[in-house]
Amino acid sequence: MKKEKNDLMEKIISLAKRRGFVFSSSEIYGGFAAVYDFGPYGVELANNIKKEWWKSMTQLRDDVVGLDSAIFMSPKIWEASGHVKGFSDPLTECRKCHTRLRLDSLIEEIGVLADEKMSDDEINQIFDANRDKIKCPNCGAQDFTSGKSFNLLVQSNLGSFTGDWTKDPVYLRGETCQGIYVNYKNVLDSTRVKIPFGIAQIGKAFRNEITARQFIFRTREFEQMELQYFIHPSQTNEVYNYWRDVRWQFYLDLGFKSENLKWHQHENLVFYAKEAYDIEYNFPFGFKELEGVHARGDYDLSCHGKASGQNFEYLDPKSGEKFIPNIVETSVGVGRTFLAVLCEAYHEENINGEERVFLSLPARLAPIKIAIFPLLKNKPELVSRAEEIYHHLRLKFRCEFDDNGNIGKRYRRQDEIGTPFCVTFDFDSLEDNMVTVRERDSGEQCRVKIEDLEKYFENKII
Repeated sequence: MKKEKNDLMEKIISLAKRRGFVFSSSEIYGGFAAVYDFGPYGVELANNIKKEWWKSMTQLRDDVVGLDSAIFMSPKIWEASGHVKGFSDPLTECRKCHTRLRLDSLIEEIGVLADEKMSDDEINQIFDANRDKIKCPNCGAQDFTSGKSFNLLVQSNLGSFTGDWTKDPVYLRGETCQGIYVNYKNVLDSTRVKIPFGIAQIGKAFRNEITARQFIFRTREFEQMELQYFIHPSQTNEVYNYWRDVRWQFYLDLGFKSENLKWHQHENLVFYAKEAYDIEYNFPFGFKELEGVHARGDYDLSCHGKASGQNFEYLDPKSGEKFIPNIVETSVGVGRTFLAVLCEAYHEENINGEERVFLSLPARLAPIKIAIFPLLKNKPELVSRAEEIYHHLRLKFRCEFDDNGNIGKRYRRQDEIGTPFCVTFDFDSLEDNMVTVRERDSGEQCRVKIEDLEKYFENKII
């Protein structure tokens, strides 16, 4: 079973490269570890995922507004949030191959789970007690350096003119939520929102991960989609359970099978958290975190209020009560959702002894909605009419014109891209002004009048 899952992961990685979804960053120079580029079809899929998330979180709601905060922020923000001192992972290095590894990951490999409240020193003690059982996953050696804390913030020399930027470093943001917290009062003062309300954001974050792995699941540069929802402290349980239901339903609405999702409760909470659950997805490498839904209390606003000297108290216009809002957070990575979507959509089938690979993507997520073909590329009367259809349909739908190879090869190519519909203009089309529309998953074909195509696809692509 494990081999089958590994094989599936390799197939998905191969498809992602072959069909222009994901490329290794800086590949012509040997690659750049744990950083990836989205290719022509990948950027379309990622944008569609973000569009669906943004629509569900802002467009269809009256209680959530959007924000796009800066990647560079004052270093004081990261000091106040605790990231400068406490945003770290325990690190060790294999003395034989010099691979750097996370201690908590190594001890998990032997079945010992690290408590979320454990300090790096406590994890190091467990590691030392089990050294005889732990092997380097790269070379198999059992010779490691002592563990030490490794801060995950990525430092920058932005604004440094002396050359010694390590004395007063600036950071690429390690998470996007801090930009929301420090803009909470700006949003409150400049809009008509009232508690309870949320701020949604999609943006890049950066972490100096020790062992980034599993393709785009864990990377050093990633994009987050998150909501910070501000509430009265008495509303925490009710609102928290509400957002758990909303976020679970989001994945079902995207076509995820319920058996591929499960909740994981954090039993040992960090000191400021009231409750924490993760939605996990059944990736080829097992159930892993897809999205976190956390009740964060008033810790974040209180820290920034104290450090900045700003008053973050909310005055209830009806009761006159003053309070620091509590926060319910939902946060998910674009890359992880992207990978989960590919895993969920990947299918293989055998048709008359020929293997067909296709991505059964929901039409609204598919990079290309409709591919338009002339039956033959060397017949100008077919090509010109097919191009007319293409130019008309692309005004409303993301389309692709394809005349390379025979129809069968074009179907297979579009299947692997996840294109839900293919339209073929043939010799009969010259006489009856109808085209053949072929559906991706079933392979079924039907004839549709050219003048009805736009309405036909409007009903299909929702």
